[in-house]
Amino acid sequence: MATDSDISPDTTCGSLLRELQRIWDEVGESDSERDKMLLQLEQECLEVYKRKVDQASLGRARLYQAIVDAEAEIASLISALGDHSSLKNEKQSASTLKEQLLVVHPQLEQLRKKRDERLQQFADVKGQIQQILVEIAGSEQIGEATAFTSAVEQDLSVERLEEYHTHLQALLNEKAERLERVNSYLRTIHDLCSILSMDAFKMISDVHPSLVKPTENLPKSISDETLDGLKLPVQSLQHERKKRLSMIQDLGTSLFELWNLMDTPHDERRPFRMITNIVGAKDDEVSGSGVLSLDKIQQAEEEVQRLDQLKASKMKELVMKKQVELDNVYADSHMEPDPDATQEKILTIIESGLFDASTILATMEEKINIAKQKAESRKEILDKVEKWISACEEESWLEDYNRDENRYNGSRGAHINLKRAEKARVTIQKLPALVDALIAKTTAWEEESGAPFLYDGMRLLDVLEEHNLLREEKEQERRRLRDQKRLQDQLATEQETLFGSRPSPHKALSAKKGLSTRPNGNTPNRRLSLGGAFLQTEVSRKNGGISVRAGKDKSRPSAPVNYVAFAKDDAVSLA
Repeated sequence: MATDSDISPDTTCGSLLRELQRIWDEVGESDSERDKMLLQLEQECLEVYKRKVDQASLGRARLYQAIVDAEAEIASLISALGDHSSLKNEKQSASTLKEQLLVVHPQLEQLRKKRDERLQQFADVKGQIQQILVEIAGSEQIGEATAFTSAVEQDLSVERLEEYHTHLQALLNEKAERLERVNSYLRTIHDLCSILSMDAFKMISDVHPSLVKPTENLPKSISDETLDGLKLPVQSLQHERKKRLSMIQDLGTSLFELWNLMDTPHDERRPFRMITNIVGAKDDEVSGSGVLSLDKIQQAEEEVQRLDQLKASKMKELVMKKQVELDNVYADSHMEPDPDATQEKILTIIESGLFDASTILATMEEKINIAKQKAESRKEILDKVEKWISACEEESWLEDYNRDENRYNGSRGAHINLKRAEKARVTIQKLPALVDALIAKTTAWEEESGAPFLYDGMRLLDVLEEHNLLREEKEQERRRLRDQKRLQDQLATEQETLFGSRPSPHKALSAKKGLSTRPNGNTPNRRLSLGGAFLQTEVSRKNGGISVRAGKDKSRPSAPVNYVAFAKDDAVSLA
């Protein structure tokens, strides 16, 4: 049996029409009625076909529109994304509209997905930009920063996204720079407040609370308002540091002066070491907790006031100490003391009240510095004088040693004296060259300074010249005695030839005029060496600073007796 799906439309319509004819025959419908009903049936069939055609046309139009819209959206997305490589021309391979729609739809979905991803990227970048703009703008321009992200982005290309990334990187750099400036201000405030002993947290909190303790909801402020707010306290603290540093440096300088004036012991200076260590320091060189605190300044002021009061009572004693120091400088350098700085004159000036003790003390300091400068210029010559005196002392000792008849016996310590004698002879051989060098050095000093070089009130060149004269006289006396001894030996030889025996040397020497011994048995007066005289003068000066002066010679300056009193050596020593 055939089903409805197997019956063609024409067969179905024909059988129905035949069934309708049979029914009409049975009913007895007239031909007119039959024609009328067939016409109606034909019209109804046309309406059905027409409605179906209209529906098919509408479906086709919708397919066309869907394809057009999809292509338009694809073109718009490609334009917005700037990715023309995503455009694929596969529509030509499709024959029907539905096939074309099936080709376009996956491409559209892919572009939509890419658009959504790109929008998310833009949203992320814009969100970061907005956050940084809000942080930079602070409370003044938050509305403008929010309006930036509310605008719909039409250009979703990679180039546009790169522009946003570049903008974001610039803002990140600016943020880092601002954050570094904020941190620098904060470090400066903390350092300055530590030095000045001030509350840094209160000062920073007054600028912005987030600077003290930032949170996730309230990050550290980097706005222009915050930077300007931090700059003001920094400038104020720097000004305060400079003012306090100047005060403490002045107080430290005063403490140094008062300590040096009154010879304050180091134990009393130790509590103020932190203050004195920054005297002469620059603003940026001062560091340490509480170095410039008000307590330190007050402590230094109280100490300066105490020392000022103590200075008035000790100034007289200090002046006397400086006078003794000045005398010691002159004495150590063998210079004549300053006649205007004697103890009697200084006491008279202080008691008169005409001059302040501080002024007198400053004058004494100046005199001491001048004396030390003079002593420094004389030091090299004085060192040579000491060597000369030492050589003269060795010469005097050697003369006494040569007169000792028991110097070669085996007594205890004889070998020590023998070694000293050998060294003394070497030293004495260098004595003329030492004197010549000393004369040349002294002459150059006098030509440079334009004044004579005085040693304990005597001109050193005169003493050296007299030393050379006396050495020449001693040398002549030695030559005379050697000639006399040769003559005596010759006479003794002649007498031995004539009389057959040789006279006693002791009797021959005693017979000569000017060589007899003293009645008491002592040797004749001998001339003291100049080195010994200088040594005696040095001992006399160190023991009491007193030396006996001889009568002035009209031909040379006055000199101590020890420098000009000489006696002739005995004949044995000179031989």
